[in-house]
Amino acid sequence: MKLYHSGQSRSVRPRWLLEELEVPYELVRVDLQQSEHKRPDYLKIHPHGAVPALSDGDLTMFESAAICMYLADKFPEKRLAPPVGTPARGLYYQWMVYCMATLEPPVLQVFLHTIRLPEAERSAKIAGEGRQGFAVVAEVLNAVLAGRSYLLGEQFSAADVMIGSTLGWSQFMGLLEGRMVLQEYVQRLTSRPAYQRAMAD
Repeated sequence: MKLYHSGQSRSVRPRWLLEELEVPYELVRVDLQQSEHKRPDYLKIHPHGAVPALSDGDLTMFESAAICMYLADKFPEKRLAPPVGTPARGLYYQWMVYCMATLEPPVLQVFLHTIRLPEAERSAKIAGEGRQGFAVVAEVLNAVLAGRSYLLGEQFSAADVMIGSTLGWSQFMGLLEGRMVLQEYVQRLTSRPAYQRAMAD
């Protein structure tokens, strides 16, 4: 397997998961600063010119959540996804989709309008809307994680990789201030050896 990766991007998610799985893979670094993601050869791998992408034999795929779900299912003995057809599997799907559809959008709003965009293009109004949206999401996640180690209880899963990586990003922007349950959850995840290996370089 080959993972096309750039640090501080969504490709951290499948890299972290691959480290949790402890399976062989090749890390192909894509230098975004040098626009390697826009070169014709890479556009054949990821038509939008983004990371991550995964190649596994004849399969080439993109989208971090899809890659994580695929990898978790490819190695069921690692127990990073609940068995198909169980109630836990339903909740697992819920949190995988929730990460991309509900949690990430307000975080992205704050990121764009406080850090990423040139100052002249930033909107305090949009950043404020992002913070408000995140506050709603944070309350939902706080209620779920209070009194448990992971989203599905005591069993770590690929859903924690998705949600946890996005909350780590949120923490970087100060969005977890005063939210002790979420801070402790992120600390629990970032203390995992697989996470530390994935972030080592």
